[in-house]
Amino acid sequence: MKLVNKSVAIWGVVAAMLFLSSALPSAYGLEFPMTSQIEINPDTQALAAQVDPMASSVALFGSIELASTPMGSVFSSDLALVSSISRQVEMARTPFGAKKVAQAILVNEFGFSNAQYSCLNSLWTKESHWNYKAHNYHSGAHGIAQALPAEKMSVVGTDWRTNPVTQIRWGLRYITIRYDTPCKAWSHFKAKHYY
Repeated sequence: MKLVNKSVAIWGVVAAMLFLSSALPSAYGLEFPMTSQIEINPDTQALAAQVDPMASSVALFGSIELASTPMGSVFSSDLALVSSISRQVEMARTPFGAKKVAQAILVNEFGFSNAQYSCLNSLWTKESHWNYKAHNYHSGAHGIAQALPAEKMSVVGTDWRTNPVTQIRWGLRYITIRYDTPCKAWSHFKAKHYY
């Protein structure tokens, strides 16, 4: 009896899937004709021809300067921040870019000198060659800083698997907490082959 109930349930699921696969395209309107026509009023065409495409903000907002409005300034600064962060992340996906981003964070946010960056460069070149995808299958260490266990990087960001900037920030945080400076971490690495 149990075998019969299982086969009925399986065939019920298969039938439901077949029904959904045939019903969903028409339910979501995917079976419309491939061509459509839009009629544009001649007056609208003349108006569109007068708009300068280079003055798109004027076309959207009239004579109001977006950045001069309270919401516009917040929007503009947030947009600039998101743009800057995404540019930094994309740059750090290459070893050369990761080095530049790490140096900027080390100097500007952590207040270290370029001499400390030299030690950091030596350390992370040995550890991962600045590859954010670097993974040690024997130990489980992951990322530019070779965090072990890798999940520790989640204190900085949950995107630690794919975001090299998160890995860099975690690595610098780890170094300052455990060794105080990148040069002290590099000295420890040279003596013990780990840090």
